[in-house]
Amino acid sequence: MNKPAPKAMILAAGRGTRLAPLTDTTPKPMLPVNGKPLIQWQIEALARCGVREVIINLHHLGEVIENFLNDGSALGISIQYSREEALLETGGGIVKALPLLGDAPFWLLNGDIWTDFDFASLPNLPPGPNLVHMVLTPTPDWRDHGDFEYAHGSITARGESHVYCGIACVTPSAFAGRKVQRFSWNEIFFDLVNQGLVSAQIHNGTWHDIGTLAQYEKLDRY
Repeated sequence: MNKPAPKAMILAAGRGTRLAPLTDTTPKPMLPVNGKPLIQWQIEALARCGVREVIINLHHLGEVIENFLNDGSALGISIQYSREEALLETGGGIVKALPLLGDAPFWLLNGDIWTDFDFASLPNLPPGPNLVHMVLTPTPDWRDHGDFEYAHGSITARGESHVYCGIACVTPSAFAGRKVQRFSWNEIFFDLVNQGLVSAQIHNGTWHDIGTLAQYEKLDRY
């Protein structure tokens, strides 16, 4: 990359109820994939392309994640934690973490995905006037529906042809005026899509969303 990678945030606070009973005792990002916790795969991928600071939000069994990763030095990065006494969902969790993230655009990563995506291809800031840049993949056959339509580097509408990979570059000003309270960040990026302020790129490689036991077992076999 021509300049240092930005900070990254991993969303890791959720309970993962559809993966019970596994997630009754293990937070979803700590589920092993080929013997390695999912979140370790993610951090190693970020570190390979130059990320040096990662913020992780915690709630459900957050101490398990923190005790495993500690300060991140064993993986060559610095980790800070944004602890949530009450679950704030994705939007509220990001707003609470903004003081740790700073004013510059940051990379956002869902804690429940596995992918061979090359983060070196992710821009350090959304291009042009866009406030969010997302990574999409063609809707896989195991998904009931898609999320968005895509054309010429932008998300054009909500639709069926592509799904959001849980990877984005986000400008903090997208959350201007939002308070630390429970809400989904879907509220923000759906509104930005309607305004034409979300750019995107397509990932045609491997991507798994660990939402159900069947999806997790499929990934572990892979």
